[in-house]
Amino acid sequence: MTTGNLFSLARFRAMVVKEFVQMRRDRLTFGMMIGIPLIQLILFGLAINADPKHLPTAVLLADRGPQGRSLLEAIRHSNYFEFVRELRTEVEAREAIARGDVQFVVSIPENFTRDLWRGDRPAVLVEADATDPAATGNAIGSLRMLVNSAFQHDFKGPLAFLARQDDPVELRVHAQYNPEAVTHYNIVPGLMGVVLTMTMVVITGLAITRERERGTMENLLSMPTRPFEVMIGKIIPYILVGYVQVGLILLAARFLFGVPMEGNLVLLLVAALVFIAANLAVGITFSTVAQNQLQAMQMSFFFFLPSLLLSGFMFPFRGMPAWAQAIGEVLPLTHFLRIVRGILLKGNGVDEVLLQLWQIAVFAAVALTIGVTRFKQTLD
Repeated sequence: MTTGNLFSLARFRAMVVKEFVQMRRDRLTFGMMIGIPLIQLILFGLAINADPKHLPTAVLLADRGPQGRSLLEAIRHSNYFEFVRELRTEVEAREAIARGDVQFVVSIPENFTRDLWRGDRPAVLVEADATDPAATGNAIGSLRMLVNSAFQHDFKGPLAFLARQDDPVELRVHAQYNPEAVTHYNIVPGLMGVVLTMTMVVITGLAITRERERGTMENLLSMPTRPFEVMIGKIIPYILVGYVQVGLILLAARFLFGVPMEGNLVLLLVAALVFIAANLAVGITFSTVAQNQLQAMQMSFFFFLPSLLLSGFMFPFRGMPAWAQAIGEVLPLTHFLRIVRGILLKGNGVDEVLLQLWQIAVFAAVALTIGVTRFKQTLD
């Protein structure tokens, strides 16, 4: 056997040219090879922040004396806290944290200034939404130093004796819903949304492309069915699959990880139905665009990656820049994570989850509308 029979430069060159031509024709795959690394670079380099600052904070101010204002000013200048509203009652404070409107509530008690001047160590209460320990850990850790340094310019003259006290103010931090900062209390409920997103989009993304590749699309299109009927018919069986996954995750969360379940599980199942429908609609829409199963898988991954990184599952949502949060607010996983963590850890009811549920429903309706519009009743 000659060397030319073992390797031919001409044949090798022809194969390389052929692969480049095929790559140029498959624009979606080529776009994924460029787009996915670019997205990862942008998200990890610009959007991800494990030390969130400017966290929304409310104030319950019962004493408007000068030292109370000094303390609030010191907290604000730390950059961890951003005061967004002033509350009037403790009920409003509990509701604001339960809905997720604010991350912290700082309560300055009545007669705070008078008690401080007397050296009685008045108590300042800081309540934190600790469902995501990573979002609040550094901010809580900075509070003690802030309190000790807040009055350094005030304790002069007649009040100089107070500067000699180690702790002029008693700081009480209540980490609500996850006081021990147990990580899997936050991760395990969030996995419900991540698993549903990954499986539902991928499974249904392959639905119509599989029919086309197997040659069974002709039979499907010859049936007297409308596009909407075909798509709903393909979605319904996978809803049952989604509920099986939800059930398994809930059982593992309760008996394996000891996750508290404070809220109504029926409400959670209703929310899961809307979320499952949204992801199935996305998958079906992808299957009407993709030409083959490989493209459907690529598009599914292209949707899953931003959902995983920008939803608040892996990194604190409020630590991301405004443009990344705006993208995250569009994704159904972001809202479902707030719902499932709110129901299981906070005991949230319909009033607290309704806004998030409505946003998921709008996304599902838009995705399904696009899918129905793109569905073709011919093979052309």
